[in-house]
Amino acid sequence: MKKLKDFEKEINKCSKCGLCQGACPIYKLTGNECAVSKGKFVMLSGVLKGDLQLNKNINSYLDLCTKCGKCSEFCPAGINVCEILQTAKYEYISKQPFFKILKIFHKLFDTIIRRCRSPFRAKSSGTREILYFKGCVNKIYPKTENALKKILSHSDIKLTDADFSCCGLPFFSAGNLESFDDVKSRNSELINASGADTILTDCASCESTLKSYGTINKNFVNAETLIAKLDLKFKFKKHYKVAFHKPCHLENTDFLQKLMANCENVEFIEIPETCCGLAGEFFIKKPEIANQIAQKRAEEIICGGAEIVLTSCPACVIGLKKALLGKNIKVLNLIDFLSHADNITNI
Repeated sequence: MKKLKDFEKEINKCSKCGLCQGACPIYKLTGNECAVSKGKFVMLSGVLKGDLQLNKNINSYLDLCTKCGKCSEFCPAGINVCEILQTAKYEYISKQPFFKILKIFHKLFDTIIRRCRSPFRAKSSGTREILYFKGCVNKIYPKTENALKKILSHSDIKLTDADFSCCGLPFFSAGNLESFDDVKSRNSELINASGADTILTDCASCESTLKSYGTINKNFVNAETLIAKLDLKFKFKKHYKVAFHKPCHLENTDFLQKLMANCENVEFIEIPETCCGLAGEFFIKKPEIANQIAQKRAEEIICGGAEIVLTSCPACVIGLKKALLGKNIKVLNLIDFLSHADNITNI
């Protein structure tokens, strides 16, 4: 496991150019320099030099982050900001009395996820097998999984499973890198040992986390891209105005144009790409800021005029429902929406 000291060169690569300011949803809202990577790097540089202590105050600024990774995307130096910040967080919380309790809680959570067997899980049939990493939400409540299987029943694809752990994002976000490394090793071993060439995911955050391992020698495809490639047609009797909320961890929306073109009686409305405000445990630790981000997102969606807002992340579904509470706008996973078409064909 790396230490903060191992990232000293990376931290010093930051030229303080400020491009991260234009990408950070928190900075856009608050104007707080400590919200962006360059401000955090100034503090961590002070820690490495011995001028500052890695204390409660600095940890609070480390939590002032949605973990969206946009700063890394815009960073001309290509710095892996989230890895550095979470390493710093680990070095702080691993020395706190509550860390042992946190590890026990995360271990218990992962055990429950692995052993969860819903009686309402649909079966998958077909001749072409694809290994499916279904994520924590589907393990407990397989609504999207069942919707995906319903759609894929119009193809030759059969989804196979393995005894996967949680992808580890909740552990990583909390700074519990020990538990994160445990599930990373377990999932990597299961995937690499499988005979599968491709790993299917239906959660943008799960896919992003699995790819971040750097230890899996397989191809990844999200369910939306797979459905688009199958060229299935979705006929809706009723006319719908829909928008798509792009999760922060979703790499691209290349599948969207094809899917919308294959939906009869569906009008697609463009909306800006911004955070929903939930961001895992961020809305618990920084509720005021999270609610402000959510409010802004709700306004953008309402102004667009959509009746339904679609997304591809279970956490975003929760965040958007919270943001649009009391508004006459439905929030659905894109796969759930497609599965409710009045007619699905492969012609």
